[in-house]
Amino acid sequence: MTGSATQGIKTVLHPVSDLATAKAVYAALLGIPPQTDEPYYVGFETEGQHIGLLPGGGPQGLTSSLAYWHVPDIEAKLAEVTAAGATVKEPAHDVGGGRLAATLVDPDGNLLGLLQDR
Repeated sequence: MTGSATQGIKTVLHPVSDLATAKAVYAALLGIPPQTDEPYYVGFETEGQHIGLLPGGGPQGLTSSLAYWHVPDIEAKLAEVTAAGATVKEPAHDVGGGRLAATLVDPDGNLLGLLQDR
């Protein structure tokens, strides 16, 4: 197999309908308070994982959880995965803090997320 390996799934975003309730549930589950607590996003960092809560599915309009694979070169991985049969839903773009994000759709309609930290 050619191409670059991923660094694993380190980020999972969950769409939520009630941010306050979801925040309480995830704080209880993880045993820590959120590190980011905004009306548009609540994020938890624990054991090398980032768990994000998006009210109303956020700007992506998510209707189900989305796992993000961390990669060293997002453009190379986009090219590799699209050549294998996926389609780009959201091209690589800066999401702040030196991080690039992109989403793809696999042949069965499942969303795949990619993240690259610069």
